[in-house]
Amino acid sequence: MKEKTEGARKIWNKYKYAALVALIGAGLLLWPGIGGGTESREKPSAPASQSGWDLQAIQTEMEDILAAMDGVGQVKVMLTVDSDGERQLAQDTQLSYSGDTAAPEDYSRKSETVRLDGSGGDETVVVRRTWPTYRGALVVCQGGGSAEVRLAVTGAVSALTGLPTDRVTVAKWQ
Repeated sequence: MKEKTEGARKIWNKYKYAALVALIGAGLLLWPGIGGGTESREKPSAPASQSGWDLQAIQTEMEDILAAMDGVGQVKVMLTVDSDGERQLAQDTQLSYSGDTAAPEDYSRKSETVRLDGSGGDETVVVRRTWPTYRGALVVCQGGGSAEVRLAVTGAVSALTGLPTDRVTVAKWQ
């Protein structure tokens, strides 16, 4: 009996760190939100919240426009972005200092984002807004088998996104 416990102890001493790492890894995989848990994950909404652009809304609007074109039919659009655009908000800045104006002894600056009270609630004032920078576009449409439709869709997507035509792919819908 003593030989069995001694053998088990030797195996434990040899593999205890590997077992500990495997146990921690299994725990992390089962923990929702860290590993591969079964909870569904939401897609990040950074374009809508940070820059003011909602990529999904842009793609949907582009799908509506392209579907209205002659021969396109049912359409699905996917855009990839390098940067999701930017908003510059209006700032109310107050600078105060003490001492001589030519050589102030101490100064402080206080900035607040300008907000307007409207009928729909508070709104921030946007001074400058830049569009997202697109990396590429994929358009799948029913009329994608026709060279004329592919050319028209490629031109339209290129005009709407600023992408060169070699970064726009049009494929036929199955």
